Amino acid sequence: MRVGIVNDLPLAVELLRRLVSSSAEHKVAWIAMNGREAVDACRRDRPDLVLMDLNMPVMDGVEATRLIMAEAPCPILLVTASVDANVSGVYDAMGYGALDAVDIPAAGLNGEASVQGRALLARMAAIERLSRDETRGGQRPAPPPARSSARHPLIAIGASAGGPAAVAALLGALPPDFGAAIVLVQHLDAQFVPGFATWLGQQCSLPVRPAEAGDRPVAGAVLIAASGDHLVLGPNGELGYNADPRDYPYRPSVDVFFESAATNWRGELVGVLLTGMGRDGARGLKLLRERHHLTIAQDKATSAVYGMPKAAAAIGAAVEILPLTAIAPRLAGACGRPLQ
Repeated sequence: MRVGIVNDLPLAVELLRRLVSSSAEHKVAWIAMNGREAVDACRRDRPDLVLMDLNMPVMDGVEATRLIMAEAPCPILLVTASVDANVSGVYDAMGYGALDAVDIPAAGLNGEASVQGRALLARMAAIERLSRDETRGGQRPAPPPARSSARHPLIAIGASAGGPAAVAALLGALPPDFGAAIVLVQHLDAQFVPGFATWLGQQCSLPVRPAEAGDRPVAGAVLIAASGDHLVLGPNGELGYNADPRDYPYRPSVDVFFESAATNWRGELVGVLLTGMGRDGARGLKLLRERHHLTIAQDKATSAVYGMPKAAAAIGAAVEILPLTAIAPRLAGACGRPLQ
């Protein structure tokens, strides 16, 4: 995988260069000292992955991400001094299509990669698998009939690259008395989910928190998948986490949650697939449609990355394909609370 490094600090550049070069599967494509140089470099020589810092002179990582995804789209992983200290910038950049964010790793002893460095290499490998769109082949057996009971609707939302901004816009348009439960699966490292939940709660009038094992979807509240394992809805209506399937490049997987909801939620259910890279969620959305639930995919024009919704549209998984601004009113209407 050819990797572009974007950072204005020479020590950070050297650390990342050595880390990338330590793997036989990766090589440094180019190095940029600020966002403007990165945009120009991507136009000239588009890499397989960009390691993007946030705080830089001339042009920061947020604006560089926006321009790269608009003019020369490629996978972008935010690698910055402190994700926790740059929450707003992280989610702004992810709204433009950055895939994930990690703290820049510390230097290891004796030239070996640190724990954080090995974790970064693992994240890069996962993004490479995602880029190749590796998914399990074959057809799964049809799940058994639904067994749980519910008096309120469930809105199941899946998103990846560009998702934070899209989800914030969607939830922000819903009324505070929205009568459905909402469960969100956003491709995001588990350690950043609490900060994401706090940030997202500031963008809407609904309570938002990470989903814990044993939680039940509650009307008027948003629960977010919060583990490197897959979020699932059990036959008793409780949420839990499952490591299987282990070979998915998407963790947590939208498909896995959609399929568990199709199997175990008795009551009104709406599946929504938003902007994202790859195909995760398309198969699960199709199963929801086959179970006669309303399914919605975001349209191309309003998607930061038209991958997951495109895959859903290609296999006829979406009953409706809507611009982002039309999804909240559609959900409100479907749940009996039309927006004024």
